[in-house]
Amino acid sequence: MNLDLTGKRAVVCGSTQGIGKAAALELALLGAHVTLIARNEEKLKSVMQELAVNKGQQHNYIVADFQDPDVLQQKVKQHATAQPVHILINNSGGPPAGQAIDAKLEDFLKAFSSHLLCNQVLVQAYTPAMKEAGYGRIINVISTSVKIPIRGLGVSNTTRGAVANWSKTLSLELGVFGITVNNVLPGSTMTGRLEEIINTRATKTGKSFDAVKKEMTEEIPMGRIGDASEVAAAIAFLATPAASYINGINVPVDGGRTGSL
Repeated sequence: MNLDLTGKRAVVCGSTQGIGKAAALELALLGAHVTLIARNEEKLKSVMQELAVNKGQQHNYIVADFQDPDVLQQKVKQHATAQPVHILINNSGGPPAGQAIDAKLEDFLKAFSSHLLCNQVLVQAYTPAMKEAGYGRIINVISTSVKIPIRGLGVSNTTRGAVANWSKTLSLELGVFGITVNNVLPGSTMTGRLEEIINTRATKTGKSFDAVKKEMTEEIPMGRIGDASEVAAAIAFLATPAASYINGINVPVDGGRTGSL
């Protein structure tokens, strides 16, 4: 099985923490040159120090805020011109919790901008080089809500579904060029995002953080919350030559919690 990414260049969004950081570390271990994207430069510099360089990689970063697609577009266009990219990991923090019926219009606009629009900016910047190389991997980190909406995450459910359908459409358009487009759907994974969700539920129900976490864990067949590195492993596999014929799918990484095929 060919899992070697030596010589490949990867861009990983939201890569200073959680799943994004774990994915960047995993791709570097497989030999990829990694470009980190996030808004906090100090955190970017810190993660840079953790990336493996045992295969002579040269890593770098881009400081960008996904709340400003225009600035992101300028920066990634410059980067795409300077060096070809073969792997794109679209990953961004989810919208705040809350019911869809209570959401303001700007809540939806903000979420669509930071997810769908920024994903589109990144794909348009990097796919020309993928086409030229005959090798491309676009992997979108979304949510299991793509399969079954999660109660209390109205804006997120709506936005994630749009991204999933956008992704499937791209897989139909880009497959002929040797570019695959797939989605990884994390379930309950111990990140800052999950802690935020647990705290919100605890506040609304009057329960403790630990009690809500326990209830959440009991819904998972494997009986535990996932680790970001476990999601990163799935992302990294889809980025490798071994996954060359896997295209247009949703891959739940959730310990079996999602109640659908």
